Amino acid sequence: MLLESLVVLFAGIGAGAVTGLIGASAVVVVTPVLITVLGYNPYTAIGISLVTDVFASSVSAATYWRNGNIRIRGGLTIAFTAVVAAVIGSWLSGDVDPTTLGGLSGVVILLMGVSFTRKSLNERLESFRETTDLSAVREHKTVASALAGGFIGTMTGVFGAGGGVMILIILTFILEYEVHTAVGTSVLIMIFTALSGGVSHFIVEPAVPFAALGISGIGGIVGAFLAARYANLVSEERLSTVIGMTFVGLGGFVVLQRLPF
Repeated sequence: MLLESLVVLFAGIGAGAVTGLIGASAVVVVTPVLITVLGYNPYTAIGISLVTDVFASSVSAATYWRNGNIRIRGGLTIAFTAVVAAVIGSWLSGDVDPTTLGGLSGVVILLMGVSFTRKSLNERLESFRETTDLSAVREHKTVASALAGGFIGTMTGVFGAGGGVMILIILTFILEYEVHTAVGTSVLIMIFTALSGGVSHFIVEPAVPFAALGISGIGGIVGAFLAARYANLVSEERLSTVIGMTFVGLGGFVVLQRLPF
């Protein structure tokens, strides 16, 4: 029991650090650790990761708020549609085979890792802006934001990803937020998407693992607090590479664990 608690705690700390540094969801750390190390059911692990997201995102959002880097009005449409879609996605994921769900989570993590190692976020944003004409999308920002929110919410409910990085991209590309403001606003929105997805998960879940939720949540708070404070001391390129390599390792490990051999 003590060893399990320590594993859950450190998973929460790692998840909080990732959220505080780059606004990524706790799913990239909590879900694979709980599934592969402790043998948790993937559906339960995703629910715990969503709750951890709520704690970690709250602490991170508070830091950005104090620094004036949150602008919620433009992101309200994304937040509303994402919350609704997260509830639907959570119900849908309850009917997915646990092995399939665990494998899909691993694939999502692996792809995120490859993306981070290939190019940093700022470089990716600049390159996209230079090569892509989004004028038509920007003329219909409300519709585009609603569709994006629906996609993000579905991903949140099914895969347990709070959607922080995806929300960040939408706020930057479509609503043209500055990067710092986009990160802060995306983390704030992620509180609500993760909360709705987590609650929906545990309405379906027959037994709620309160101990694991509390321990992982505490870890998320600690990790997010420390990471948010020291994020500006870390090179963005270096951070993207290290996080990306970690994601690739975790995602690959989960996928291999779910292969039938």
